[in-house]
Amino acid sequence: MLAGGLIVSTRSSGAGVLAGSGVRFGGRRVCSAPGGIFKADVLTWTIERRLELAKRAELLRKELGELETEVAGLEAAEVVFGQWAEATGGGRRPPGIVSPEPEPAAVTVGPGAGGMRAVPDRVEGMGLEVLTSEYRRIMEIVAGADGPVMAKDVALALGREATPAKIEPVRGQLRKLADRGWLVRTASGRYRPR
Repeated sequence: MLAGGLIVSTRSSGAGVLAGSGVRFGGRRVCSAPGGIFKADVLTWTIERRLELAKRAELLRKELGELETEVAGLEAAEVVFGQWAEATGGGRRPPGIVSPEPEPAAVTVGPGAGGMRAVPDRVEGMGLEVLTSEYRRIMEIVAGADGPVMAKDVALALGREATPAKIEPVRGQLRKLADRGWLVRTASGRYRPR
């Protein structure tokens, strides 16, 4: 039976039943006028369906992203393989003259290499030769100054710009030298030789 644009069954199998001046759905009265058939249930169904479709759309977007990543990887592999095939004639000839790799140069171990500290803790009798060249240069600048120096002064003496990006690394190096016993840091944040 058609009522208000919806088909209404007259069976009591859970579908709507038109009864007198009201409409019942699953034994529940949902509206009193035939023109407003199943409004509450239609709204509920609409919300549930929208949420279900939104969840499915999210899963499909995720799957699409994964597929696009895989396609991009395969395209890159295709380019690399094409370059290899072009260079080797499809693998029928060597890719060109291959020169042997030169022997690696001997590795010299110095401060900061292989787990050694760039600035070791200073002990009595230890000379500047245990420091890297940059730290030795910083020590020479501080030692040659007329009094305690600021990080900015040392940075300028090293030939760096007077910007925070250039001064802060020098400040860190000065602090490291002071923490390890090579310099003394004054209360005003200046540095002098020990």
